[in-house]
Amino acid sequence: MEKAVDRLRPPSRLLLALELRAISELHAFFALYPLLQRAPRGDGHPVLVLPGLSASDISTRPLRTHLAAQGYAAHGWQMGPNLGPRPGVEDALGARLAEISEKHGRKVSLVGWSLGGVFARELARRSPHFVRQVITLGSPFANEPKASNAWRLYETLSERRVDDWPGRDAMKQPPPVPSTAIFSRTDGIVAWRGCLEQESDSTQNIEVHGSHSGLVLQL
Repeated sequence: MEKAVDRLRPPSRLLLALELRAISELHAFFALYPLLQRAPRGDGHPVLVLPGLSASDISTRPLRTHLAAQGYAAHGWQMGPNLGPRPGVEDALGARLAEISEKHGRKVSLVGWSLGGVFARELARRSPHFVRQVITLGSPFANEPKASNAWRLYETLSERRVDDWPGRDAMKQPPPVPSTAIFSRTDGIVAWRGCLEQESDSTQNIEVHGSHSGLVLQL
């Protein structure tokens, strides 16, 4: 299976162009919001939502608003734009997770969009005692480094090579908490096969239809 993943290529130019669907997906999200409010209510536990590459908490505001309306205690990461694994980012994330867990006296669900999901899985690996579950949205944790149409942007923002992430092979292993990977076969940014969790009793993969950019509206 790993050899097949290593051969993955970035999504086609057609799929990349179709990322413009995210605009209509955002409009659909607001149009259907009254129906979304009929979803089962949450139990009040805290949720930390992590944005994708170059994005900030602004990009996850619709999702966090929906989660809060459904009864969850939704939090942003409060670290500005996601510029990749720069020095100090992982420690700051650990502190943010501990702060939220201690504030509510409960374990935290981590929801990460794209690169934010990679961070979420590694955060759960380092601090499982604070984490209830992990949900990733189009996160390429098992991809070949350049199986993405955003790898050049990643290198520019993070100031490191895309293949320079220690423990990359270990990242493919599921975190030590229940984890769900949400993916789209028409993702125009990352190769969808590299966004799948390995099958186990504590993991699941859920396919949705839409763009990579619109995945943050799919939960």
